[in-house]
Amino acid sequence: MKTCSNCGQIVPDGAVVCPFCQTSPGPVGPAQTSGKAIGSLVSGMLFFILPAAIVAVVLGHISLSEINHSFGRRRGKGMAIAGLVLGYVGIAFIPVILLLAAIAIPNLRRSKMAADEASAVKSLRSYHYAVGAYAAMCPEVGFPASLANLGPGAGDCERADFLDAATGTNEPVNAGYRFHYAIAERDRLGHATNFSITADPINTVSGFRHFYVDYTGVVRASTYGSANRISTPLR
Repeated sequence: MKTCSNCGQIVPDGAVVCPFCQTSPGPVGPAQTSGKAIGSLVSGMLFFILPAAIVAVVLGHISLSEINHSFGRRRGKGMAIAGLVLGYVGIAFIPVILLLAAIAIPNLRRSKMAADEASAVKSLRSYHYAVGAYAAMCPEVGFPASLANLGPGAGDCERADFLDAATGTNEPVNAGYRFHYAIAERDRLGHATNFSITADPINTVSGFRHFYVDYTGVVRASTYGSANRISTPLR
């Protein structure tokens, strides 16, 4: 017995014409597994990825339709159904995934901002210490003319070697903050007797607060533009 390739009915062996559709039953080979069913199952296994879940559903429906109308020439119905189930599970989880993302992303952003702000404050304190050490080493100069004087070098008043190349430079940038150093006061001999260092976020991803420090060592913060000597001191 064999299956008619035209109508799918069972035809007796040796029959030249199918008794049901009156056509030649044609050669009948082994049933082939539907490639779309395989694709649906593979995509369904990646259901946690939205595009893959949609592909699993689409391929699953197409492959089931082809298998049901193939009169036994296609197989893979179980894989197609499994791909469909996994695909629909993935689509059902989309609202849950979006909700989790809506909760997690702002928290991650706040954590990064807090870390960047803490790094900026730490850098200001390091700069304050290095500037004070420079003034002690070079009393005839006072405070350095720029942060570049604190960078790597011979360990003299030109390049004090208190900071590395990344931080001992003009207008350094670190952890999303830009630092600016300026001489605030000089004595009658021209020696720098006061200075200010500000730290401003490059963008709102880095932080909302701006920071300031001077020779007193008190770090001050402002959420309304650059901080200065009258801004609120950090506790």
